[in-house]
Amino acid sequence: MKNITESAKNIPVSGDYDVVVVGGGIAGVAAAVAAARNGASACIIEKEFGLGGLATLGNVIIYLPLCDGCGNQVIKGLSEELLKLSIRDGYNKIPDCWLPGGNIEERAKKRYRVDFNPMSFMLELEGFLADNNVKLHYDTRFCDVVKESGSIKAVIVENKNGRSAIACGSVVDASGDADVCFRAGEETVSWDSNVRAGWFYYFDGTSVRLDKFTKWYDASGKHLPDSGRDFAGDDACDITEFVLDTRKLLKQKLAELKQENPAVSPLFMTSIPAFRMTRRLKGAVELEETDDKHYFDDTVGMTGNWHKSGPIFYIPLRSLAAVRTGNLITAGRCISSGTTLWDITRAIPTCAVTGEAAGTAAAALKQENKTSFAKLDIPRLQQQLRKQQVIIDKKFAMS
Repeated sequence: MKNITESAKNIPVSGDYDVVVVGGGIAGVAAAVAAARNGASACIIEKEFGLGGLATLGNVIIYLPLCDGCGNQVIKGLSEELLKLSIRDGYNKIPDCWLPGGNIEERAKKRYRVDFNPMSFMLELEGFLADNNVKLHYDTRFCDVVKESGSIKAVIVENKNGRSAIACGSVVDASGDADVCFRAGEETVSWDSNVRAGWFYYFDGTSVRLDKFTKWYDASGKHLPDSGRDFAGDDACDITEFVLDTRKLLKQKLAELKQENPAVSPLFMTSIPAFRMTRRLKGAVELEETDDKHYFDDTVGMTGNWHKSGPIFYIPLRSLAAVRTGNLITAGRCISSGTTLWDITRAIPTCAVTGEAAGTAAAALKQENKTSFAKLDIPRLQQQLRKQQVIIDKKFAMS
């Protein structure tokens, strides 16, 4: 394939992969690595100059729990592998009770989570992709899709070389904003209740500190007057205003800190907007908090609730797969999660879970010579995920 015709223009093809992953956050990294490990050629399209998304470029340095808060680990696989990678520099360590042979009773009291250094993690992620033969395209922005007969034949991108097409067998939308879903004509849901936030590091004259600056927000989207105006993460004007307004508040915060301690100096602020939720797929299944312990026949992973102990959610393939586009699947915060569950599934561990599921499914699409994720052999996919140490355990399900 030498050229792609788009709007009566010939666009050169700059690449051809079994799986194209749009977005290099945690979900995108997990998706691309899972696809590559399962024999598919994979690449990541990333508009920034660093991997990890909000986890690294946004300083959200908490790898939230892999457990349900009651002593049960519900997340393993690539998500646990990435947790360990995040602290490989020695910045932190896994809680003793969650190490092999650890105290089982203590696990019900202390959740399986760690904090990490964002820059160390970003550097580790780059090496992780290289080790797994994933091609990385930095400074490359996804623009559109070439869609024929209900399938994406190529994604249109733009970078320093101009506009080009990357041919693909399937696409994983890990953009965080459902950008591919939107351009492919999928039904999407937008969120316009983002509040200003931006975690930043500063030096206080003695040590480096992290200020977890954020305004209060409501997970259901209710407007909280004390938090000021809300912002939509899929609106160009709102995005710019969000960044500028957030930085104004950060300047005020720094002035207050400096008034208390003249030695205070800013070090590293977020280099991307710290939106919580922006736009997501409306899939065949929209996960809700009422789905606590509801098992789906097409479950491809599990997660807990990082807000509180107890709930367990089974994640079905239908909440990841697009409806109108057979070879498009989502991962991360743009999967089909409704209302307040969106605020749960956007967390780092769940992004990795859905990324691994999406990437493994994308490789299976090639292996089974299928054109739609809806036609995959689900038991076979689940078997492969279990081989990868992904937890799919019915024992928690409500009868």
